[in-house]
Formats: sequence, structure tokens, C-alpha cells
Amino acid sequence: MTTPLRARQVRVFRLAIPLRVRFEHAAAIRDTADPVVVELSAGAPYAHIVGYGETLARPYVTGETPDSVAEDIAHLFVPCLAEFRPETFAEALEFIEALPAQAAGRVVTAARAAVELALLDLACRVFRRRPADVAGWLGLPGFGAPGCRDTARYSGMVVGRTRGKLKTLLRLQRLYGLRDFKLKVAIAGWQDRLKWACEVLARPLGRQTATLRVDANSGWSRDEAIAAARILDHYGVCALEQPLPDALEVDLTDLAAQTRCDLVVDESLLTLDDGRRLIQQGAVRVFNIRIAKNGGLLPSLRLAGLALAAGLDVQLGCLVGETSLLSAAGVAFLEACPRVRFVEGAFGRFLLRQDITPRPVRFRYGGRAPRLPGYGLGVVVDPRALEQLSVARPQTLPL
Repeated sequence: MTTPLRARQVRVFRLAIPLRVRFEHAAAIRDTADPVVVELSAGAPYAHIVGYGETLARPYVTGETPDSVAEDIAHLFVPCLAEFRPETFAEALEFIEALPAQAAGRVVTAARAAVELALLDLACRVFRRRPADVAGWLGLPGFGAPGCRDTARYSGMVVGRTRGKLKTLLRLQRLYGLRDFKLKVAIAGWQDRLKWACEVLARPLGRQTATLRVDANSGWSRDEAIAAARILDHYGVCALEQPLPDALEVDLTDLAAQTRCDLVVDESLLTLDDGRRLIQQGAVRVFNIRIAKNGGLLPSLRLAGLALAAGLDVQLGCLVGETSLLSAAGVAFLEACPRVRFVEGAFGRFLLRQDITPRPVRFRYGGRAPRLPGYGLGVVVDPRALEQLSVARPQTLPL
């Protein structure tokens, strides 16, 4: 390659997509998805090639909002992109890894994820690579295609405000072959929902052909978590995610000693430094890695490598409302990571009333991961859908 790859223009889309199911947990209630999508156009002679990235911002996770993400892309990341001119895939990855994850003492991992994925999608298309190829460059032992894509299974969701609706939706997911399920707790009525879920899952849980885990979204105090853990143990729940807020992290060790549930960390896990601290503490058994939360595919894979090297398990999480674009990045993670215990996301039109791709990325029967063709993230984004689902005119930023 003699002509360097250059970025010519960035467009930022803020979307609003209605959900088919209303979601409620200890930190938020949501019936509309609010992704931020970055469109990155290349300069000549690659002007026909475009890369896309996506993120979802959660103020209770990283402190970011869709507004702050758009601002950070414009004022923090776009000036960096003027220096993007790799001649090889390795040079592109060097640039991508150097993107900042913090600015002025605050985390910007959600904004970073959108920019990173757009750059990665663009570079992979130009250099004819799949995102899983980054594993070789990262040098993580055991990582690389095909990863665990063929063995990983996506999870179902326990949702529904009434006994009848919850059990109906859960049975439908069982009929579709799903075997791992997640329930939100630390909200009003969670004990009833747990009981109803276990009425449906009692036989497969007893046979160990299904699993049930719960997520408290930092919603409990130490004493509340210990009391809840007794209930969870009674029902055979296998894992408890983010039971305590960051301020009570010191109490995780005591909680871990009083429950059979494996403790999963999510909101407390943003950076590699967080991962090292949690490993040293010794209470957590599972890292919940979310590409939008953790800054993109490269830092997510590094976190997975850190966890697996320490003998911990990995969960590939998602943020409610991701489109097929971010789901495709999740598939890329599975193609590179050798072992994942739980997988979330890729609900596609099962959850979203509309999507931004003509062929949605969605898990198959039994929760099996889809296979995505070609180079880049493997999806075709419909520009008309981006325009139609935008809450305002896209922000256009020339380089």
C-alpha cells in the first residue's frame, strides 16, 4: 500500500429507537434506545469506503451521556483523527490503541468506543481484515479466530411485570432454545419475579441444563445484599452481578463468603486498572465486559485476557438498545476470545422496533452466534435508517 489511509469526514448521529419491551432496573427505566453512531468516511483513493461505530452512554456507569459523547467526539477525538494516516493494518491498530480513555480526570470510554469501532471498521475494510485479527497484534495468549463463537450461547432475559406475561415470555425463549437467563433485582417485586421465573425453569435448573443469574445494578447495601443472597441461594441462582455500589466495594469479600453465587462485576469495571484492583481483592469471579462501557473492542479484549489469565470467567455484556452495529462488534469479540461463560445482546428486532441495518445481527436458535461475512464489522448500515431514526440533524465534522 503506497497511499496512506486518511479520514475525510466524521458524522455523528444521535438516535431514538422504540423498544418492544420496557426495561426497569435499580438505576433506570427504559422504553427507548438512544445509541450514538459515528460514520467515518475515508479520503481518496478510498473515498468509497465508510466505517461505522456505535456506543450507548449511561451516566450511572461511566458518567457519560449522549450529549457528552457527541461533544467529546467533536472536541477530543476529531482533532486526533487528523493524524490518522496508516499505511498498514498494524499502524492503524497502533493509532487506535492510543486513543484516550480519560480526559480532564473523567472517563470517556463510551465516546472512545464509538470512534474506535468506526476506525476499526474502516481500517479492516481497507486492509481486508476481520476485527478478530487484532488478537494477533495484541499478543494475548490463546486469543484469535475462531475464538468461542461456535460454542458461546447468548442469554435470554426474564422480563414482564405480571406473572402471566413473565412466564409466557420466558417459555417463548425456552422454546427458542435459550438456556441461560438473567433477571434484574433490587427493584420492587423482584422476589415475586424470581419465584415466577423458577416455576418455569425449575426442571432445567435442577438438571443443570439451564442457568439463572441476577443483576442488582449497584442497588443494595451490604446488609440488603447478604439477606438477598440467602434467597438467591435457595432458588439456585448461579451468579450475582454488581450487588453493591463502588463505595461499598470493600464489602464484596464478606458477601462472597456468605453466598454460593459467583459475584460478577460490571459498573465497577471500566479500565484495566479497575480489573487489576478487583483481581487483587479476590472476591469477584466474573468480569462483565461491555464494549461500549469499556472503550471499544481492543480494551475489551485486553480486559478479557487479564481475567482469563487470573483464572476468572468472562461475560460479554451489552447495553439495552444496541443496534446490529454494536451487536456485530460483540460477535467480533467472540471470534477473538477463547472462552466466555455468558453472552448478552444480539436481540435485533426481537427487542428493537427498527434497526439501522437491512439484515439485523441477531442470535440464532439456541442462542448461537451469527456468522458475519466480509471485512470490517460485517454489517451494512442503511444511511436512510440513520437519518430517519435521528433525533436531530447529524453533526458533520470535516477533517
